[in-house]
Amino acid sequence: QVQLVESGGGLVQAGGSLRLSCAASGRTLRTNAMGWFRQAPGKEREFVASITWDGRGTPYANSVKGRFTISRDNAKNTVFLQMNSLKPEDTGVYYCAASFRHIASMLADEYGYWGQGTQVTVSS
Repeated sequence: QVQLVESGGGLVQAGGSLRLSCAASGRTLRTNAMGWFRQAPGKEREFVASITWDGRGTPYANSVKGRFTISRDNAKNTVFLQMNSLKPEDTGVYYCAASFRHIASMLADEYGYWGQGTQVTVSS
């Protein structure tokens, strides 16, 4: 079992910043790749960013590239998502996910463990 708990969401004006955290516990030896996904009302869950165990592989969705940065602290079993220059279209519930796979996949089906999500709301 792997448990993931997100935090750091909130309300922010367009152009502002937020830093999300995701703490993993349980059998964290299997949390090789970690990812962030988001879901807005009426839309499907979409990929945001992911990261390999060593932090070398960090693919990003085109919509957030250059604005968001994913990182991790393996000693604390935590992954972060620094979000800058936020836009209203970034609004949604953000979920962190973990996979035993080594590849930082952009596909939600590749992740077997999910957090409960944290709400991010960006106002105009």
